[in-house]
Amino acid sequence: MFAFDPSVKTINDLREGMILPGIITNITKFGAFVDVGIKENGLVHISRMTDRFINDPTEVVTLHQHVTVKVLEVDETRKRVSLSMIV
Repeated sequence: MFAFDPSVKTINDLREGMILPGIITNITKFGAFVDVGIKENGLVHISRMTDRFINDPTEVVTLHQHVTVKVLEVDETRKRVSLSMIV
């Protein structure tokens, strides 16, 4: 059964290196947005989705897919979260 990390409630709770469960909420040509249980969705850039080259994020993810991500960078000022996928 899927559950968000209960210790993460706001962007301020995120730290670089954290491993979190998430759900794909949007797929674009440059990556996918992931809900990790806070207001702001994080972005997994296409280059951080897999260890091989892909042309389109839909080669490895689908909408509403449950994924595991690693927090790469948190920009609290701009409310941006950079993530990579754990495969």
